[in-house]
Amino acid sequence: MIHAEIADFAAALPPVGAIAGLDLGTKTIGVAVSDGLRQVASPLTVIRRQKFTLDAAELLAIARDRVLVGLILGLPRNMDGSEGPRAQSTRAFARNLERLTDLTIGFWDERLSTVAAERALLEADTSRKRRAEVIDQVAAGYILQGALDRLRYLAR
Repeated sequence: MIHAEIADFAAALPPVGAIAGLDLGTKTIGVAVSDGLRQVASPLTVIRRQKFTLDAAELLAIARDRVLVGLILGLPRNMDGSEGPRAQSTRAFARNLERLTDLTIGFWDERLSTVAAERALLEADTSRKRRAEVIDQVAAGYILQGALDRLRYLAR
């Protein structure tokens, strides 16, 4: 089931279990996963986009292997908070994915997540080539960590 609000997403999740964060790009999908207690997000991998069925199969294989209970998709809003074509594409991806899985799906505002990921990689003195390889999964980590922090706040 898809939840537009993070509070609804939180209410639909079991008390424990890992979740994944996704940074959906036009060419890649960055994937990060949490620990079972949902404290820490860790970048995992980058999926090279092909077509939806193949992308979904790869995501669902990760979900199955890691026994995930939910997915957070980064929602690319404009700086003024409005939604453009990329946000609509993300919502369509979620609707299509919902048909294939019972996982709880939610959204997290991903504004500036790639900027934060790039800054962190620069501070770590990561080479340009390596940054290009991992930027999407690090951005997914930022998206997921933001959602995890909010989920912890809501659980108080």
